[in-house]
Amino acid sequence: MTTSLVTGGCGFIGSHIVDRLVELDHNVIVIDDLSAPENEEFYYHENKERVQYIIKDIVEDDCSDHFDNVDWVFHLAARSRIQPTIGDPESCLRVNVLGTQRVLEWSRIHSVRKLIYSGTSSLYGKQNAIPFTPNMPPQCLNPYSMSKWMGEQVCELYYQLYEFNSIVLRYFNVYGPREPLKGRYAPVIGLFKRQELEEHPITIVGNGLQRRDFTYIDDVVDANICAINAKSIDHGIYNVGTGKSFPIIDIAHMIKRKSQIVHIPPRPAEVSETLADIEMTTKDLGWQPRHSLNEKILSY
Repeated sequence: MTTSLVTGGCGFIGSHIVDRLVELDHNVIVIDDLSAPENEEFYYHENKERVQYIIKDIVEDDCSDHFDNVDWVFHLAARSRIQPTIGDPESCLRVNVLGTQRVLEWSRIHSVRKLIYSGTSSLYGKQNAIPFTPNMPPQCLNPYSMSKWMGEQVCELYYQLYEFNSIVLRYFNVYGPREPLKGRYAPVIGLFKRQELEEHPITIVGNGLQRRDFTYIDDVVDANICAINAKSIDHGIYNVGTGKSFPIIDIAHMIKRKSQIVHIPPRPAEVSETLADIEMTTKDLGWQPRHSLNEKILSY
């Protein structure tokens, strides 16, 4: 039977990947230290016979034995919010760079078939023209995007030096059930929904004309499964988005029922638009997004 290991498997994206792997008849090992400050709760699959949970820190603890006889590794454990990392770059770099190297090393020495690295579109920065393609040079504007790009570079190193296979998926603004709602830096759709539910003002950063490419969680999970099924791709970097962007002010009006909309000052290190070019993802991985924002934003 196939065995997959998911780091960060109790969080938003990781827990959905765990669910899908169980549906696909995998045995699943989850490594998570339950430390993500953005999570109000962590998620566990109900089938404890198929999913084993290991509460460990990938930086501080030796997790090597848990990689024995594992076929696929999905690496999601990370510090994952932009603004908090500006005030705490050290923690971000330790988890997202050193943690990634340790996961790659454990995967390599136990002959894992392939690692799927959860990357970020935030590394494209402000200098690159829309739409973003994977071959564009990075422009890291904050410790988060820098650390995630460095994690990609470690994946590249392990492929070039050790011939260890990995695929990097650069996510664009993931949303859906279980999305983080906690704090003022929560992802924008979850933040607006929480503010509307609590009948607090919906807070738009700046003028609200900045645009984002929003990707539904099921499409992100599909991309991860396509990555392990792409047998001819030993290593590569791929965008996971929809190729469509929406102004933040429009997102607020989609969600708004009772709450007022207010504008707050712009934040440093944020770009005006993100938009994914997914041509190579479709060509190499056989993946396409199945869900639209208009269809899904109020469905959960």
